Amino acid sequence: MFETFQPRHPKLAELMLRAEDDVLAYKTFPQAHWQQIHSTNPLERLNKEIKRRTNVVCVFPKEQAITRLVGALMLEQNDEWAVTRRYMTLETVATICEDTTMDPAKIAAL
Repeated sequence: MFETFQPRHPKLAELMLRAEDDVLAYKTFPQAHWQQIHSTNPLERLNKEIKRRTNVVCVFPKEQAITRLVGALMLEQNDEWAVTRRYMTLETVATICEDTTMDPAKIAAL
């Protein structure tokens, strides 16, 4: 596939060959998870929300203040993903769980 780049763009071909495993790593998961895994949109949305909330405050008196704010935002997002907007269903997570003693609900709560 990347051989077509080789004659005109050898550096690009080399980069694509080295990155192939990383770029396609999401395909090792069940197909039901591909859509969620291959995109970084939820993470980008979370980072944008953190930036928006920290810009409102502008100046933090101590480093602990920003840690508390960002930590609260992360906990809020975790609760939303775990309860309200389930990112992956427990059934599909259970199919990839290697540890049969681990409950999929516990995995989702992590």
